[in-house]
Amino acid sequence: MKKAMNQSVLTFILNGVSILSMVFMAVSLSIYGKVNRDLNAANKERYELTYNANRFMNGSSYLTNEVRAFSATGKQEHYDNYWNEINTLKNRDLGIEAMQEIGITQEEQKMIEEMSAISNSLVPLEEQAMEKAQQGNGAEAVNYVYGDAYNQSIGEITALKNQFLETLDNRTLSRVERLQNETGILRIAMIVAVSLVGILQLINMIYTKRKILRPVIAVKNQMGKIADGNLSSEFSLESDTSEMGMLVSSIHETKRELKKYINDIDQKLAEMAKGNMDLSIDIDYRGEFLPIQNALSQILDALNQALFQINQTAGQVTQQSERMTSAAQVLSNGVVSQASAVEELSASIKDISFQLDTTSEDANIAKDASADAMKHLQLSSGKMTELTSAIMDISESSNKIGGIIKTIEDISFQTNILALNASVEAARAGEAGKGFAVVAGEVQNLANKSAVSAQDITDLIEKSIKQVEYGTALSKDTTEALTALVGSAQVATEKIEKIADSAMQQSHSLQQLKLGMEQISDVVQTNAATAQESVASAQELNRQAEELKVAVHRFRLRRS
Repeated sequence: MKKAMNQSVLTFILNGVSILSMVFMAVSLSIYGKVNRDLNAANKERYELTYNANRFMNGSSYLTNEVRAFSATGKQEHYDNYWNEINTLKNRDLGIEAMQEIGITQEEQKMIEEMSAISNSLVPLEEQAMEKAQQGNGAEAVNYVYGDAYNQSIGEITALKNQFLETLDNRTLSRVERLQNETGILRIAMIVAVSLVGILQLINMIYTKRKILRPVIAVKNQMGKIADGNLSSEFSLESDTSEMGMLVSSIHETKRELKKYINDIDQKLAEMAKGNMDLSIDIDYRGEFLPIQNALSQILDALNQALFQINQTAGQVTQQSERMTSAAQVLSNGVVSQASAVEELSASIKDISFQLDTTSEDANIAKDASADAMKHLQLSSGKMTELTSAIMDISESSNKIGGIIKTIEDISFQTNILALNASVEAARAGEAGKGFAVVAGEVQNLANKSAVSAQDITDLIEKSIKQVEYGTALSKDTTEALTALVGSAQVATEKIEKIADSAMQQSHSLQQLKLGMEQISDVVQTNAATAQESVASAQELNRQAEELKVAVHRFRLRRS
């Protein structure tokens, strides 16, 4: 940075010199006034001294002229004028007093005294001349005032007068000229001071315009561009050690610092936009820009932490979604198998219901036949053979019903196991498995109901089997003891009525079981659809988790 005088120092010097010049001009003006007053006083003094000197000299000449005129003419008026001058006008004495009051030198006083002494020496001659003139002796009177002694004295007085006037004039003139020279010098000094003040103010104005106003305007324009965000505009002013140069240097420094901050922020944000979060704030921000550095550091730390947690969470979601997909697939397969088994069970129950309806109708027919047994004893042998065959069919159907009941119990047990497995998987799935937990509970309830109904049917079938076996024994006994049929007809009728009632009860129970199995079938179908939807949702969740994981992996995080 080049060295330069401070604007304040140069302005202070220019203004200081201007002020000193103005003070000098004021002092000179005051002195000029005093000298001018002294000059006026000197001119006045010179005039008054010359006037009184001429008054003194004119008084003396007037006395000489009057005494000579009286001596020559003898006119009384000249005599009166003479004594009027001496006794009344006294111009010589008043002139001397006035000059003494104004101020005269010792040399001038000495000349006055010499002239007065010579003039006084002429008084006796003048008095004698006037006496002679009064006596009428004009020739003698003229000889007194025109004689050699008188003329010589008048010549001496005239020489002294001339010398006195010359001395007085030279002295007063020299003072006046000295004062005039002083006033001239003061006028020149004041003109020089005024010119100097004008020149200094002109220099100050030009310097202020070039070195202060123009740079200030340039600084203002540059600051306006900086305020508009334009940091690349040209700023031609160079910095130096002056105040304005330091201001220009601070503007250059401000632009450099702002560009540095903006470039650093732009670079960091560009890297962040590319997914690079492994960044750090390398430069130090100063002053009011320090919060920006802290904010960038906090943003980078927060994004690294958040993306790291998202990455971990995405991995966990992927793993859980894979497990959920597998569990949902297993559940779906189980539910499909359960639906198939339930459909087969429902078809079997329909067959059993049809057979029980047939058995119920046969029991009613048997009941009617037993009622008419007494009327048709002649046909009892053939009918008993048919009854034996029917009972054997009932026995076989009962055995088949026992096998179907065993299948129902197996299905109920398997359904209960599937419901328990679904409950366990739903508990593992957390919030997402609440729906599975509800479905599993409902399936378990239906399985329990199916088990209870199957147990009831088993009990009824066992009773039916026992009754069928009992009926078979009876039919055998009836065949063998047909002769005793009449006595036992009433007992057979009662037993057949019981069989008819039991068949009706079995038919009613099978109807309830059929309705329950239809409800189970509906629930299983709903579970199958829900399981398929769960599989699709789990697969979609797994796909989105994979996409989230891929999206997070594009960010390069810090190793720590």
